[in-house]
Amino acid sequence: MNRFVTTMLALIATVAPAAAQSYPDRAVRLIVPFPAGSATDSLSRVLAQKFAARMGQQFVVENRPGASGSLGSDIIAKATPDGYTMGLITASTHALAPALGAKLPYDPVKDFKPISMIAAAPYALVLYAGIPVKSVSDLVALAKTKPGELNYGSAGLASLAHLAGALFATQTGINLTHVPYRSSAQSSIDMITGRLDMQFATVAPTLSNIRDGKLRALATTGRKRLSVLPEVPTMIESGVADYEVSLWMAYTFPAGTPDEIVAKINGEMKAILNDPETAEALRKQGFEPEPGPPGAVTALIQGEIDKWRALVNKTGIKTE
Repeated sequence: MNRFVTTMLALIATVAPAAAQSYPDRAVRLIVPFPAGSATDSLSRVLAQKFAARMGQQFVVENRPGASGSLGSDIIAKATPDGYTMGLITASTHALAPALGAKLPYDPVKDFKPISMIAAAPYALVLYAGIPVKSVSDLVALAKTKPGELNYGSAGLASLAHLAGALFATQTGINLTHVPYRSSAQSSIDMITGRLDMQFATVAPTLSNIRDGKLRALATTGRKRLSVLPEVPTMIESGVADYEVSLWMAYTFPAGTPDEIVAKINGEMKAILNDPETAEALRKQGFEPEPGPPGAVTALIQGEIDKWRALVNKTGIKTE
């Protein structure tokens, strides 16, 4: 029996690399757990074309929206781990949902085998232009003289933008009032007219208002400055230690997918993201390309869950 087991293990060891060399030999499903036309969908369709051109097989985007992305994520988790179903995961599906105590049909760490980060879109902290502050420290000082009087908008209760504001308030010791909106377009209008004081806003749809002077950008929320707003400092540069919030996206396989296939797609992902044309297209949408090893995604997921869970426990933020 021992000789049989040894022989089988040796056979598997030789077959797996050979399978990876011929992979893919048919179309690959690319699950996007959000609706067609969303930013994640548009980005995945661009990348699917790049994968197809490089690997000689179709990468077919399949939109499976529902339950704030958990429906599509569950499909990825439960797919056959043969490399022919991969999918998009985000800060919402793999960090916020578990941190907020959502009853998920999947384990965000154990049920997935990450491939690579794709990109991250930091927010910009933008203000109504009539507020007389020019820096984050000025804003903090003003807020401390008016506890609870300054407000900030977000795309909804327990959204990432909501938590970004709560984290900012917690780390700086100020009291801000949260105003949930159903659309970022409406919150931008209210901020331009002065009905809303500030917002952690996605950069792409806000950029023209910043450049026209209708909104004032005080800081961005990534580790480094954005190429589209190089003059705007990060929150860390502005004195808010270790503050980092981004709408990150990554690709993953279900757990159990062979390492050789993961490595092959990771290498292709790195080449695609390092392509100047692709990188520029992402940056125009407010995303910074972030190629890297699979392990970096796993570490990010666990770190984000811990960060947001600590904030939720401290503030009592809950979903509707």
